[in-house]
Amino acid sequence: QVRLLESGGGLVQAGDSLRLSCAASGRTVSSYYMGWFRQAPGKGRVFVARVNWIVGSTNYADSVKGRFTISRDNAKNMVYLQMNSLKPEDTAVYYCATGDSTGAYKDWGQGTQVTVSS
Repeated sequence: QVRLLESGGGLVQAGDSLRLSCAASGRTVSSYYMGWFRQAPGKGRVFVARVNWIVGSTNYADSVKGRFTISRDNAKNMVYLQMNSLKPEDTAVYYCATGDSTGAYKDWGQGTQVTVSS
């Protein structure tokens, strides 16, 4: 199994920036995508961004396009989420996850809390 550990969450004000990190360890041979998801209070978990681990291509949810940037460091088994121009609606627990080539995400981190005040 793959173990994922998120860090970098915190309390910020609207308009501020925050950078989340996710360290992967263990069995990563089947990892194809690294993704970020979030779950806001009282809401379900939704997709935020993903990066293809091999070639680095990216995809984003419409709600974060132009504000968030996902990146990866293959040598360090790290994935990052740079979040700019944060809004109160970005408040959520953020999770990183590994996905296989079928698009299934099977390994998840513990989550890190991001709170954006107005």
